[in-house]
Amino acid sequence: MLSIYFGEKENVMHGPSWFKFNYKEEWLADPFVSEMMADIDKSHYKGGQLIESEVLGPIPLEKLSGGLQTLICIYKRPDLMFNATSCGENCARWLLEIGRKENIVVNLRYYMPFDDCGDIEVEIMNENFKATNIKDYMHIALKYV
Repeated sequence: MLSIYFGEKENVMHGPSWFKFNYKEEWLADPFVSEMMADIDKSHYKGGQLIESEVLGPIPLEKLSGGLQTLICIYKRPDLMFNATSCGENCARWLLEIGRKENIVVNLRYYMPFDDCGDIEVEIMNENFKATNIKDYMHIALKYV
């Protein structure tokens, strides 16, 4: 399940910074990571340190978007809490997908809309509330951002 803590929170990892020093190359070959990479960054992992971007051509790993780097960290290290604020709206459905695979906790400092994501199940930790529809999610989340 996806659990979200809204607002400032201590001891939360910054995805792009954490990714830069802690990623493992085998993470990038994971089929689920490949799907996220193709969808979010229009890019494909070619091996080693090489990413092929449909927009930019060959790029190094550090040129992946901050949102994608953060999603990869959340997926591969569900035991850590990451600040998902660097994740834009294009990451929303992927956060829900990761939450269907693993129990994850993220910190958000803005209202991330899940409007186009279909069914949701999100725990809002600020109130220990499980939202199962967009209206309830929005009502609680907007109190904290």
